[in-house]
Amino acid sequence: MHREADVIVIGGGPGGYVCAIRAAQLGLKTVLVERDQLGGVCVAYGCIPSKALISMTKLYEKAKEGASFGIVADGIRVDLQALQKWKAGVVSTLETGVATLCRGNKVEVIMGSAEVIDAKKVKVMTSSGAEEITTKNLVIATGSRAISLPGLEFDGELVLSSREALALQKVPESILVVGGGYIGLEICGVYQKLGSKVTVVELTDQLLPSFKIE
Repeated sequence: MHREADVIVIGGGPGGYVCAIRAAQLGLKTVLVERDQLGGVCVAYGCIPSKALISMTKLYEKAKEGASFGIVADGIRVDLQALQKWKAGVVSTLETGVATLCRGNKVEVIMGSAEVIDAKKVKVMTSSGAEEITTKNLVIATGSRAISLPGLEFDGELVLSSREALALQKVPESILVVGGGYIGLEICGVYQKLGSKVTVVELTDQLLPSFKIE
């Protein structure tokens, strides 16, 4: 199967879907290819899940302090599995919103893996087979992924990426976070509030090394 487009955008994250929508608004026939979830890492595995968990763990922390100003809640606890289910609902709602925006702006979304043949041709593998799309413009917005350390490859059980750390079904007794950037510190904040003993290892001489602290 072969067809043509004015613009192909590979990657349905915040960069990709916004680019695709704007291109379609300008009258260009636009195809957006995403292999996992619309919204990309930010919506599915990064910014949104972390902020959802942070907001709820802050609420939990406040509730525990309630007795100091007259609100007593005995036996308060966090059901982490229920919290993760709620978080998944937030992610699903936002993903549906991205799909609605694309559809409303006449962006054709293809769920599959893209292979760039050359600057004007892309092969897309979907669950129903392969097709080639010829395009006048190609945008690559494939986002980022976690990098493991040599000898400490992610196994999803003991050595976790940020994606897996934000999806735990049980609060760990202790957690070692390698990297004191904002992602690492967000994970620290969540599990420290839930009762884990948290240790951070950072290579540079300050936390949040990408930020200038005066």
